[in-house]
Amino acid sequence: MKINIVLLFFVMALNSGIEKPDYKVVKKYNNFELRDYGSFVIATTSLERNYSRSNSVGFQKVASYIFGGNDKNMKIAMTAPVMTSFHSSKNKEQEISFVMPKKHNLDTLPAPTRDDVIIKEKELGLVAAISFGGWATEERAEKFIKKLELLIKKENLIKFNEIIVAQYNAPWAIPPFRKNEILIPIKKNK
Repeated sequence: MKINIVLLFFVMALNSGIEKPDYKVVKKYNNFELRDYGSFVIATTSLERNYSRSNSVGFQKVASYIFGGNDKNMKIAMTAPVMTSFHSSKNKEQEISFVMPKKHNLDTLPAPTRDDVIIKEKELGLVAAISFGGWATEERAEKFIKKLELLIKKENLIKFNEIIVAQYNAPWAIPPFRKNEILIPIKKNK
């Protein structure tokens, strides 16, 4: 039991040190929260594949960029989350993105050596966010998307744009210690 507790604190400490995009909590509800994100820079690729395959192949493509696959052979620190756009249609393009460290901007980041990886600014804005543990499989993501969509509707909020599955852990993190979120953009009240 002591080993499990030590392991839990070790994994939590590892995750707490990873840089994440800044946001402000606008409102907390029972099962989700509204957040307002500023803009941040991402390295991203798009694939016309299902969610699972896009995650795997897309992760490798974007990871190659931060591991030195760029015009300066520069290694770039891993941040969280890895974001995947989620579409229930199997033929829709999925976008897989890594958030770049805050110390970088579009001018300071090296150019990718792959044509299918691009660097751009992401304006996420106001989102509804719900967290869940375990693996972020397509089935689990769909389950929490449906749950969040019902909660959004119940609160008379209006969703729009893409749905994002955000994964915060290294691929080797075991399910009890994983953190994932569903982020759904919300229209701001005028």
